[in-house]
This record gives sequence, structure tokens and C-alpha cells, in this order.
Amino acid sequence: QVQLVESGGGSVQSGGSLRLSCTVYGYTGSGYSMAWFRQAPGKEREGVAVINNNGRINYADSVKGRFTISHDNAKNTLYLQMNSLKPEDTAMYYCALDFRWWLLLHEESEYNIWGQGTQVTVSS
Repeated sequence: QVQLVESGGGSVQSGGSLRLSCTVYGYTGSGYSMAWFRQAPGKEREGVAVINNNGRINYADSVKGRFTISHDNAKNTLYLQMNSLKPEDTAMYYCALDFRWWLLLHEESEYNIWGQGTQVTVSS
């Protein structure tokens, strides 16, 4: 059974940085597409950044230039480096995985495996 375990959330002041990690357990396939989503209180879940096995990447406009998604194949771990954090970045952050590694998937409905979430709080 494939599991995603996230870590790295926390509380920071505006302008600060955090790095989220998401480690994949139990998967022995040839690759996957992954993404970070976030959900703020009272709002719908939204995509933050996506990456596929070919190294294609895309970001939400709201985080371009501030966030960087990356993947360490040797460690089976997805990262989200978040710099210049703003109060509006406050949310529960989730990583997601899909086995269709050749695709760059942007929609929440396209991912079938999710992590438990890690809270990011940015104070002004």
C-alpha cells in the first residue's frame, strides 16, 4: 500500500521560509506525478505546484517566484521550498501522487493518493 508522509510545516513570520517534505512509502513502480495542494479555512483546496517524472513543473500564479517544488528520486521524497511567505499562504498543505508519471496533473480529482497534511501558519 502506497503511503505519503509529510513533514516540515510550522509557524513563521511574514517573509520567512519553510521547507515541506513528502516521503513516498510502499511504491515500487517506474515513476509518478506529484503535487502540493493547500486548503485554507473556509476555502476550497487549490493546487500549488506540480511535477512529473520527466521533470516538468508548473506553479500556481500566487506562488511563482517564491516556491520551488523538487523531487529526490533516491530518497523517494518530494519537497516544497517556500520563501517570502505571506499571511495568505496560511493553510493545510497536502502532497498528492498519481501513477501516471508521464502526465503533468493539475486537478485535485486526478490524484488518487494523498498525505495527511501539514499545517503552515504565517503571521504578519
